[in-house]
Order: sequence, then structure tokens, then C-alpha cells
Amino acid sequence: MILHFYFARRFFMSFLVITGVLAALVMLVDGVDQARRFADDDVGWDQVLGMTLLHMPQTINMILPLIMILATVALFIGLARSSELVVTRAAGRSALRALVAPVVVALIIGTLAVAMLNPIVAATSERAEQLTQEYRSNGRAALSVSDEGLWLRQGTEEGQSVIRAWRTNTDASVLYNVTIISYDAEKGPIRRIEAESAQLSSGDWELTGAKIWPLAAGVNAEGAAEVHETLTIPSSLTVERIRESIGRVAAVSIYELPEFIRQLEQAGFSTRQHEVWLQAELARPFFLVAMVLVASAFTMRHTRFGGTGVAVLASILLGFGLYFIRSFAQILGENGQIPVILAAWAPPVAAIFLALGLLLHAEDG
Repeated sequence: MILHFYFARRFFMSFLVITGVLAALVMLVDGVDQARRFADDDVGWDQVLGMTLLHMPQTINMILPLIMILATVALFIGLARSSELVVTRAAGRSALRALVAPVVVALIIGTLAVAMLNPIVAATSERAEQLTQEYRSNGRAALSVSDEGLWLRQGTEEGQSVIRAWRTNTDASVLYNVTIISYDAEKGPIRRIEAESAQLSSGDWELTGAKIWPLAAGVNAEGAAEVHETLTIPSSLTVERIRESIGRVAAVSIYELPEFIRQLEQAGFSTRQHEVWLQAELARPFFLVAMVLVASAFTMRHTRFGGTGVAVLASILLGFGLYFIRSFAQILGENGQIPVILAAWAPPVAAIFLALGLLLHAEDG
């Protein structure tokens, strides 16, 4: 147990150091990118720094597999150079037994990433998106989904409008059972519209079966109501922006995602992307374990054999390859080409067995 704790401590320290180095590098690069993005907007350096800090958790969460590979490489290269790995093997410890501590630490880190880092990423991503809309369009567009249906907020030259629809089609281009409340900055609510459907195209809402009630003070709203078979009103929204808002699964905490999926199904949206994301997050700890096993399969060797640089490069390239396969499988799952469970769980399980095969081959050799 003493040796296991020693390996676990060394691995965790390597993980912390590499995380700190990459976080500093990412912060520098993302800060420059944020300054470039908001160069034409009235955004100060303090706001750019705030946006950079909000993006930091999401970036760290995304590069966590790379951090695991580099931490494993640093651990076993250090043990090999100090001959501690040779002493461990000479004492009768097999390669698989020496990997117990790093694998357990990776599993714990992966579990904490799902249970704690994921909600942090969701909160910071949502706040970053809100600030981006505020800086670029003065908060003129927003979207949310609840049990009461789909809610949209848009801003035009005429003022702000709140749109509520009970359901939509799968690509969010048509809304059904629509209610639109228009506001004036000084007068408050000025108009209410109810329509059977609303289709968004070319910067306008095309309403079908619409009825308009004026909400001006001293006016009989029902008496002054107008009915239109078709009605066109301007919009600052686009179908792409609505899809992007719904598709930002990273902005939804894993604890809220099952309920959010139910609400999307009720509103008429396709939920395959969110279902794949949920299963992929649950499988994340095992994928991090696979990264540890892959890196150790190439670096758990004595430095006198030579080829250390090639072994490190091979482990990193194989890790990137497995990450690409995982992302590709998720895309296939989101498009309905393969089942959701297969898209999320097959890559980490296959990567673990691949790494174990490499380790057993090296052990027999």
C-alpha cells in the first residue's frame, strides 16, 4: 500500500503541475482571442479578462484527456530515470499492479470532473454566452425551454418582444400555438399577438391565423382586435441562432440534463445530441482511465533502452487518435447512424482493451 500511495501521489502531483501549465497557456491564448473577437465592440480589458476566466473551465474540461496522457508520461519517465521503476519490477511488481494507483487516481479525477466540474462548466458557459449576447447585441436575443413551452426574446428597432410557443418542428423553423407580447421601452406592453403557427425566414416571422390585441391605455383591446390570415412581423432571430442556443449542451448541468431532455421532447425538438452528450459524460471517467493505460503502455520502460522520445510521441498520437474516434462516434450517434449507448461507451471500452493488450504484450516480452 505504501508503494501504491507513493505512485498515486507522484501521479497526482504531475497532474496538478501539467494542469497549471496548460491552464496558463490556454488563458494567454484565449485572452488574445477574446480581445480579437470584441475588438469592434465597446469592451474593456477587465471584461475581456472576465470572458477568458469564464471560458477556462470549459477548456480544461475539454483537454482533460491530454492532461491525463502527459501526467502519465511524466510519471513513468521520472520513475524510469530514477530507476525506481526498475526496482519496482525487480521486487516482483508486475506492470498491471504498478498501474493500480494511477488508474484509481484517474478514475477519481474523472468522477469529480463529471460530478463537480461539469456543473461549473455549465454555469460559466451559460454566463459567457449571456455576456457575449449583451456585448454584441445589447441582450436582444435569448432562448429557454420549460414545461410551459419554448420561450424566445428578440429585439428590433420597434422594441423588445417575448415569444412563447407550445411546440416546434424538429429543426426549429416553425413554431406552433404562438403568443407574442411586444414592449416599448417607455410605455411597457403595447401589443399581444396569438397565432396558430409562426415560420421564421428571411429575418421575418410569417404568422398564420393571427389575432392582434392593442394594449394601449384607454383602448378596448377586444373591440380593437384585428384578425389576419397571414401576418409578417420583423425579427432579429435566425433559425441558426435558435439551433445553436438549443444545441449548447455544455451549458446544461449533467444533473439538469435528463429534465432538459424531457422538456425538449415535449417541445418537439430532437434530443439525440443531448442524449449522446449525457452518456458520453457518464463514460468520461473510463475514457480518462484509457488515456492513462495508453500512455503507460509506451512509457513504462527503462530509459537505457532508448527511443523515449518516440515512445512519448507515439502515446500522444495514439491518445489523439482515440479522442478523434470518440468524437467521430459521438457525431454518428447524434446523426442517428449508431445507437446512443454504442456511440458513448464503445470508444472508452475499446480504448481500455487496446491499452491492456499493449501492456500484456509488453509484459510477456
